[in-house]
Amino acid sequence: MVQNLLSRSINGASLALSALIVSVVFYVSVFGVFNESYLRVGMLLLAGLLVLLFHINESLKFSDRLVAVVTAGFLAVAVWQYFKAAAEIETGLYFLTNADIWLGWLGLIAVIELTRRSVGMVMASVAAIVLLYGALGQYAPGFMRHAGITSEELIQVLWYSFDGVFGRPMATVVSTILIFIIFGAVLEFLTIDQVLVKLALAATGRVRSGPAAAATVASGLFGTISGSAVANVVGTGVITIPLIKKRGFKAHFAGAVEAAASSGGQITPPIMGAVAFIMADVTGQPYLTICAAATVPAILYYAGLFMSISSAARDMDLDVAPPEKVQFSWREVAQIIVFMLSLTAIVVAMVGGASPAYSGFIGVAFAVVLGFALRPNLLVDLKSWLRFIRSAGMISAQLVVIVGAVGIIIGILNLTGVGLRFASLVASYAEGQLMVSLLLMALACLFLGMGMPTVPAYLIIVLVMGPALQRLGVPIIHTHMFVLYFGVLSAVTPPVALAAFAAAPIARSGAMRTAVEASRLALPGFVIPFAFIYQPAMLLGTGYSLSDSAQSILFVGFAVLLISRACYPARGKKRYAPIGLAIAVALLFFGPTVSWIAVAAGVALLSASRFGAVPMPENSHT
Repeated sequence: MVQNLLSRSINGASLALSALIVSVVFYVSVFGVFNESYLRVGMLLLAGLLVLLFHINESLKFSDRLVAVVTAGFLAVAVWQYFKAAAEIETGLYFLTNADIWLGWLGLIAVIELTRRSVGMVMASVAAIVLLYGALGQYAPGFMRHAGITSEELIQVLWYSFDGVFGRPMATVVSTILIFIIFGAVLEFLTIDQVLVKLALAATGRVRSGPAAAATVASGLFGTISGSAVANVVGTGVITIPLIKKRGFKAHFAGAVEAAASSGGQITPPIMGAVAFIMADVTGQPYLTICAAATVPAILYYAGLFMSISSAARDMDLDVAPPEKVQFSWREVAQIIVFMLSLTAIVVAMVGGASPAYSGFIGVAFAVVLGFALRPNLLVDLKSWLRFIRSAGMISAQLVVIVGAVGIIIGILNLTGVGLRFASLVASYAEGQLMVSLLLMALACLFLGMGMPTVPAYLIIVLVMGPALQRLGVPIIHTHMFVLYFGVLSAVTPPVALAAFAAAPIARSGAMRTAVEASRLALPGFVIPFAFIYQPAMLLGTGYSLSDSAQSILFVGFAVLLISRACYPARGKKRYAPIGLAIAVALLFFGPTVSWIAVAAGVALLSASRFGAVPMPENSHT
C-alpha cells in the first residue's frame, strides 16, 4: 500500500517536472530567453530531479535509491547557493567563500552522477577524469602537466560562471535544441515514425536487399530529428531488424545495417540530430550554410550504404518469397504529407529570418494542428498524452544533463590549455604532413567519441582537435564537418560501438560481430571526411564555383561506389577489389588531372571486369 502510494507520488512528480520542462521550452521558443541564469541553472535543476525521480521509481535497490536522494540534495543545495549569489555573479564582482567552493564541488559531483544515470559510465568517467585532471594536473607527466589551478579558480569557472557547466553548450541546448527534441516526440506521439518505416518498406520493396534498404531510408528520415543514434536504433530497429532477418539476412548483418543507417541520421540535414544548430553557434556561420554544406556528404554516405548493402545481398542466398505489398490508407498518406510539411515549414521559417527555436516551434505547430486534424481521437487519449509528456521531458532532461558534463570538460580544457597542446603535439608528430595529421586526428576523434552521444562527442572533439586542423589551413566549416563525421562514426567503431551494441540485442547477434559488420558497411563514410579536405568544393555554399563543386562531387561519388563494391566484392571477383580501392584513392587525393584519369580507369574496370555485376546463382533471389 505504502509502496504503491510512493510510486504514484513519484510518477506524479515526474509528470509535473516533464510538463514544466516542456512548457519552458515552448515559452523560450516563442518569447525568447527571459533570464540566462535562471534558464540555464533552473533547467539543470529540473532535468536532474527528473532523471533522479525516474531512477528512484525504477530501481529496486535501497542503496541505489539512497544515492539518488543524496545526489538530489547535492544538486539542490549547489543550485540554491548559485542563485543566492546570482546577481553578484552576473556583474563579476562576487568573491567565493569556502561554502561556495564546497557546494560548487557538490554540484559538479551531482552532474557527473546524473550523467552516469543518463548515458552510462563512459561519459561520466570522461567527465570525472577530466575534472580530476583539472584539480591535480600539476602532478601529471610530460606535456599533460599544467601550472596548477586552485579550488577557487576551478569552481569559479566550472560552477559560478558561464564558462563551465552553464556555458555555451547549455545555452544552445536550452534555448534552441530542446524544441526539436519535442518535435521528434510529437512525431512519435502522432505515430508518424511508424508510417515513415512503412514508407521506406514500400519504396524499397522491389530491390534485392528489401527491408535492409528500407531500414536505411527509415533511419535516415527519423535520424535527422533524433538527437541520438542509439535512440534511433531502438526506435526504428524494433521494426526493421526483424524484417531484415525475415528476408534472409544473417542476424549480425541486420543489426549492422540498422546501426550504420541510424548513425547517418546525425549527419543528415535539415536538423542533423540537433548538431546543426550547435555547429552554427560555434562556427559563427549561418544555419543554412551548415545545412547546404552537409547535404552532399549525407547523400553520398547513404548512397555508399545502399551500394554496400546491395553488394552484400548480391551473393547471399536469400529467401525467394516475393516481398509483401505495402498499402497505405488515406490517413497514412496524409501523415507522410504532415511530416514533409512540418520539415518544410522549419526550413522556410529559417530562410525568412526566424530564429532556429521559433522555426522549430512553427514545425511543432504544423505537426500538431495537421496531426490532430487527421487523428482527432488523440486529443482525448490521456495515456498517449502522458506518454508524450514523459518522453519529451525525459529526453530533454538527459540532454541537459549531458551538456552539463560537457561543460565541465570544456571548462577544464580551456583552463589548462591541454587542447591546444594536444593539437601542437599532433602537428609536431605529423611534421606538417596534412595526411598524417588527418589520420592521427581521425583516430583521436574516433577514440574521444566512443561511448558518447553525438552532441557531446562533437563538442569535445572539435574543441580538442579543431585547432590542429585549422593550423594546417583547413577552412572552419570543413574542419567541423571532418570532426563531426568521425564523432558520429564512433557509434559503429569497435571496441565501444554504442549504436551497434544497441542493435545487437534486438537482432539477437553478437555485439562485437555486429559492430565489425557495421564498420564494414559504413566504410565509405570513413573516407568521405578526407574528401572534405582534398575535394573541398563538394561542400556546397563554402565559396566554390558550381563547376568545381560538380567535379568534386563526381570524383567523390565514384570513389564511394568503388569502395562500396570493394567491401563486398562479387563471387570470383575479389582480385579486382584492391584495384578499385587504388582507383578510389587516386580519385580523392591527387588533384583534378589524376582524378579524371582515375575516372576513365574506373569506368574501364567496371566494364571489363563487371566489377560488382556478376551473374546470380539460380537459387538466389534477385
